[in-house]
Amino acid sequence: MATQVRSENPDQPLIRKKSVSARNDAGMKTVVDCGEFGHFVTDEPVPQGGTGEGPSPLQVVLGALCGCEAVTFRRTAAESGFEYAGIEFEGAFTIDIRGRMGVAGVRPHFQTVRVQATVRTAESEDRLRRVVEETERRCPVYNLLSDAGVNLEMVWIRRADV
Repeated sequence: MATQVRSENPDQPLIRKKSVSARNDAGMKTVVDCGEFGHFVTDEPVPQGGTGEGPSPLQVVLGALCGCEAVTFRRTAAESGFEYAGIEFEGAFTIDIRGRMGVAGVRPHFQTVRVQATVRTAESEDRLRRVVEETERRCPVYNLLSDAGVNLEMVWIRRADV
């Protein structure tokens, strides 16, 4: 069971700690244990020396961005009374692999990340825009990538056929 700490003063930090453990047996595959939440595998495709048993670590980061945006959107929408039926995400990234191969001056992480989020809602585009702005201001993974200088593009689309 997680311990919750409450603070009446919003100027005081409210820290939550999470942890994982991981095991790699000198290959490309890593098994990540999330305790009560199970485990997942990161790996590389067979042509890149992996076993192909899981997504690459960067695919996991892209998935984490989609998941974090969804959770943050849900919280922000609830606070503002914004109703929606769901969100579908399509994401892609580019990377110059010379960086991870050790070429100086080439970033070893994402060059670009583009995510299209289609929100099923009858709410107005203006209300959606306001929820999206607050979501992106608050989303930890979005801000982590943005602060790392990744060319990050989030495209939000309203689909009214709910």
